[in-house]
Amino acid sequence: MDVKTIDKSKLPSRYTTVGPARAPHRSYLYAMGLTSEEINQPLVGVASCWNEAAPCNISLMRQAQVVKKGVAAAKGTPREFCTITVTDGIAMGHQGMKSSLVSRDVIADSVELTMRGHCYDALIGLAGCDKSLPGMMMSMVRLNVPSIFIYGGSILPGTFRGRQITVQDVFEAVGQHSVGDMSDEDLAEIEQVACPSAGSCGAQFTANTMATVAEAIGLALPYSCGAPAPYEFRDRFSFASGEKIMELIARNIRPRDIVTRKALENAATVVSATGGSTNAALHLPAIAHECGIEFDLFDVAEIFRKTPYIADLKPGGRYVAKDMFEAGGIPLLMKTLLEHGYLHGDCMTVTGRTIAENMEFVKWNDEQDVVRAANNPITPTGGVVGLRGNLAPEGAIVKVAGMVKQTFTGPARCFDSEEECFEAVSARSYKEGEVIVIRYEGPKGGPGMREMLSTTAALYGQGVGDKVALITDGRFSGATRGFCVGHVGPEAAVGGPIGLIQDGDIIEIDAIKGTIEVRLTDDELAERRKAWQPRETDYTSGVLWKYAQTVGTARLGAVTHPGGAKEKQCYADI
Repeated sequence: MDVKTIDKSKLPSRYTTVGPARAPHRSYLYAMGLTSEEINQPLVGVASCWNEAAPCNISLMRQAQVVKKGVAAAKGTPREFCTITVTDGIAMGHQGMKSSLVSRDVIADSVELTMRGHCYDALIGLAGCDKSLPGMMMSMVRLNVPSIFIYGGSILPGTFRGRQITVQDVFEAVGQHSVGDMSDEDLAEIEQVACPSAGSCGAQFTANTMATVAEAIGLALPYSCGAPAPYEFRDRFSFASGEKIMELIARNIRPRDIVTRKALENAATVVSATGGSTNAALHLPAIAHECGIEFDLFDVAEIFRKTPYIADLKPGGRYVAKDMFEAGGIPLLMKTLLEHGYLHGDCMTVTGRTIAENMEFVKWNDEQDVVRAANNPITPTGGVVGLRGNLAPEGAIVKVAGMVKQTFTGPARCFDSEEECFEAVSARSYKEGEVIVIRYEGPKGGPGMREMLSTTAALYGQGVGDKVALITDGRFSGATRGFCVGHVGPEAAVGGPIGLIQDGDIIEIDAIKGTIEVRLTDDELAERRKAWQPRETDYTSGVLWKYAQTVGTARLGAVTHPGGAKEKQCYADI
């Protein structure tokens, strides 16, 4: 492709590189070794979430260098920059988890600011940890310049005593250890072998769920999100993405041409079909919000309700992301969903072709059992279910993949923070049959809507994963399993019903019917609400305070600004 076909007079970088008045700006670019030819080419932001916080991100800087080679080969000028991540596996189980969801919006904001401040014409974003994937995709549709998403890749599975394991097994080992079912020596061994390489958590937890979304929604090249991080041929996808971004600039194909209502429905479909993380029900509405599309928790849940569960992936199933990639990757999953009418094939993608066109030459693999054909599912309805009732008027979400029992009724046992609950679980001061309630952990109340993996994994490790239920206005990790209901809204901090229930109240959860109820009348709830008082927060300054002032309901994605529907001009059109 000839870069001369790209009219720079219509691109954002004209404000920093074109005309006599921009001589001072160009002097900075010359100072970094750029040539006149490179300055006159489109400037492509290459945003990476590289850091040394966790294996999820450690390979991203190397992959970014290959992206830059691809951009340069297609006569573009790459400009690399980094943004933050908060790694859930390390933030989990303490106050650090309050930073996790907040980081999603900080990532989107920081990428936006870097792109705006330096007037880059396109964006290639590389991400690894859970919140960095939606954060990067949110910035793409917000800016609406030609963009391609690259997932850093999953980690390889570990091996413990001949058994394939992931970090989920380590969290559950803590629960086993707490009841004497695992020795100190075994716990020390399993923690050293669970994570043997670079890459994001290996099963269909949040990172791999949102990576699957990236391909299905059309922002990533086919197959690119399935290859594990250590596989050197990931470089092919990075280089190809660098080349392809120049074609998208020339053809003016933008993220909002790709991320439509139908594309969001495709994304929700693959989440449900893979038994993916409940966090997708938070991130898909947030991505939609950036586009100005109304697509809330109930819209996501409706797709979940009618989608078959077909990918036998951990934590509910047997396999990890590496296994699915080697069986045929995300396109194999999408191919059977498309053939049986579960995907919209006419959605545009970053290849410049539609989903159906991308899938044309994908062949079904009869030699694998990771993904079932969509007309021969593991279960006829999805691996994730939306709930609604007098305990959650704004909805809730539960992962049912791998669960046998999908109804639960029991007395409430209430805790006003995860720490209180984890202490009780560690001491086994709960009873089988109870519905454990963790509240004041929502977007505002936390603040930050923490995940509860330490608590849920401890319960599972203690062998009671199917003998108690747990509900929260916070979130769950994609690694959570058992009868665990999250995103209960309205949250306790704003006077939601979850903040009004008391120990002993009978809670009924039915994932088959999609209901969550407390056996209280409207009058009884109204009477309790009169006596309810908002709870004081410990966070009265800093970023968590700032987040609590602006964040909205989980139903709409816990977003922090008015979104695409309210903008008067997007960045791409400055």
